Amino acid sequence: MEATDTLSATGLRLVLESHAGLVRARSGSRPDVLVFSTPHVNTAAVAELRALQSSGVPVVLLTARVEEAALLTLIEHGVAAVVDSKSADGAELAAAVSAAAHQHSVMSQDLLGTLFGLVRRMQRETLGPLGVNSAGLTEREVEVLRLLADGAETAEIARKLTYSESTIKHVLHSLTTRYKLRNRVQAVAFALRAGVL
Repeated sequence: MEATDTLSATGLRLVLESHAGLVRARSGSRPDVLVFSTPHVNTAAVAELRALQSSGVPVVLLTARVEEAALLTLIEHGVAAVVDSKSADGAELAAAVSAAAHQHSVMSQDLLGTLFGLVRRMQRETLGPLGVNSAGLTEREVEVLRLLADGAETAEIARKLTYSESTIKHVLHSLTTRYKLRNRVQAVAFALRAGVL
């Protein structure tokens, strides 16, 4: 548990310890979740979150305000839940800790709406002009994977898409290398999980 002052840390500890099912990690043991409290997300808070990220433990952020520009950075640095310190009660904080321990994310409807807006803007302004979807796949890669999923061989894919066989092999090699996939079956499975097929 990280807090900006001793009083806040003591209060957080008391609130969390009062909820059944939440147990403070013993000294020296790896916790399931870290709770990080800060009045606002600034450069120093982001640096501390970056340092905490190396532990691989999900973080519950307790703060009064999150700026839109910081939201993606927080997610990149292991924040699994954001709890509003101005309005949340102990039960809401405990629920966020429990959710993070089970690999779930929690944030307010306002922040969720902001996050969706950021993702849409990123798709429209950054990925779209590059010809890449949110999974990082180009339109040509998706076409190749779609035909591969239908059982087509390299020569058939090349004929249907009017590319050479070497181009199709290059597309598949590039894709499997970029995402560290072992073979074509894994490439198709990756595209299915990403929702592009």
